[in-house]
Amino acid sequence: MTQDTVRPSRPVAPAAPTAGWSLVLPLKPLALAKSRLAPYAGPHRADLALSFALDTVTAALATPQVARVLVVTRDAAAGARLAALGAVVVADEPGGGLNPALAHGASAALALAPDAPVAALSADLPALRPAELARVLGAVPPRARAFLPDSPGLGTTLLASTPGRPLAPAFGDGSRARHAAGGALELRLADVESVRRDVDTGPDLGEALALGVGPYTSALFARLGRS
Repeated sequence: MTQDTVRPSRPVAPAAPTAGWSLVLPLKPLALAKSRLAPYAGPHRADLALSFALDTVTAALATPQVARVLVVTRDAAAGARLAALGAVVVADEPGGGLNPALAHGASAALALAPDAPVAALSADLPALRPAELARVLGAVPPRARAFLPDSPGLGTTLLASTPGRPLAPAFGDGSRARHAAGGALELRLADVESVRRDVDTGPDLGEALALGVGPYTSALFARLGRS
């Protein structure tokens, strides 16, 4: 399934008047999300996954270059919380996993704003800072596809395409190599660690906490009485 063949199955709004970035974030059903954090979060794993997404969307919407954030999810409760922040929820997932969902979200983004650049962004960036995301988006060359590797250097946290270029997401284990092999330019930037630090494991979470997580993840830890 590709961006060219997938179409949103529900009506979309007319094109936005500006061509700011459209960001597409994928979110699994919370009951299935972040399974590797179970030893650290226990019964609060779903709450932790939601807090990550809430902080990611909040920071993305606060980034000046970002005009809209679309979240692709079939979790109705999570979708409602994210919509309340101002995200557009694309609830009609096509099935088939992460990359078809991202291609589907990119198609919905192009229907909303055909002339806007599109980027896929991980939804588990609880330390995301708008200024750092702005630097990454500002580094994407015109008429190009580009990506930002994650902190370990094997995966990808952001894949961007400018108008006229297909997003062609290839996320998952080893996605840095796949995106590079597919012709996307690797963005090599210093001081954007909050955009690179996605959270899948306990050590990842520790690094994100050291960077300084957003208000939703901070509030969850406070509620659980953890530092």
